[in-house]
Amino acid sequence: MASRLNPYIQFDGDARAAMEFYQSVFGGELASNTFKEFGASHGPDDDDKLMHSQLETPSGYTLMASDTPQGMPYNPGQNIAISLSGDDEELRGYYEKLADGGQTTMPLEKQMWGDEFGMVTDKFGINWMINISAS
Repeated sequence: MASRLNPYIQFDGDARAAMEFYQSVFGGELASNTFKEFGASHGPDDDDKLMHSQLETPSGYTLMASDTPQGMPYNPGQNIAISLSGDDEELRGYYEKLADGGQTTMPLEKQMWGDEFGMVTDKFGINWMINISAS
């Protein structure tokens, strides 16, 4: 198996809603397990939180996430951006869906390097960069 880059996002109790949203954007198979299912709960408030969630999309993207358990600090991922790039027009639809309910930080438009590029922060505060190749 080849190495691959998999973004992993940590949430503060809304990992399930976030991952279901991403599945609605990208499609694919979503697998999720709670702390309770793994016997790793740090208390009753953790039982239904996600210990691990993984989305495998038809386009070959893999996105992973979890909730922060009790007693551990939660640091929002404002310094994390997830980049999607390629020549597939499907990326345009992802950009639009990610922007829905979020904030466009840079419109998707042609850039000096010839590609279309845009940035959005989705409704969960995650930053996304979309680059559609000119070729």
